[in-house]
Amino acid sequence: MINDFKIVEQFEQEVAKFFDSPYAVATDCCTHALELCLRYEKTKFYTIPKRTYLSVPFLANKIGIKFDWRNEQWEDYYYLTEKIIDAAVLWKKNSYLPNTLMCLSFQFKKHLSLGRGGMILTDDRQAAKELKKMSYDGREPCIPWRSQNIKTVGYHYYMTPETARLGINKLADAIKRPPKKWRTTDWPDLTKMEIFK
Repeated sequence: MINDFKIVEQFEQEVAKFFDSPYAVATDCCTHALELCLRYEKTKFYTIPKRTYLSVPFLANKIGIKFDWRNEQWEDYYYLTEKIIDAAVLWKKNSYLPNTLMCLSFQFKKHLSLGRGGMILTDDRQAAKELKKMSYDGREPCIPWRSQNIKTVGYHYYMTPETARLGINKLADAIKRPPKKWRTTDWPDLTKMEIFK
């Protein structure tokens, strides 16, 4: 079991090195990475570009946060708050922005396509430690949970070792290949959908 966690840690370290981020926390998807960051920061309000993925505004309802729309022709990433960044389509060497929580996606359409998966990049050691525990049901990953006194509210959002192993196997090729250039118009205007009226 501990070796499984080491594989996840290895993948985190390799992705962090590519983006030039001191720390990385792997998750089961980018949406859950964003959710963990919003919860960790105790966010009460955020704004969202009208053109983005559906799950980002749905998060507000899920965790009881208010949000508003904004018109933005964003490229590669956008801010939800002053610190939290949705970087689901970003793939660029040394592109980590200091003092932020940048959330990546490894969904099947993304450059590093793993079917599912996400990651939080940060330069805050304490945030990385707490976000890791939050993603692992509030527990320390390398210690059997039954022998722990859980002190952190946790969520079942961790990346599986199988996904991390696939990531390690595909990373070298992803680094060599040029990424797709996404445009804002790749997403519809969500404010025109019935669910958001």
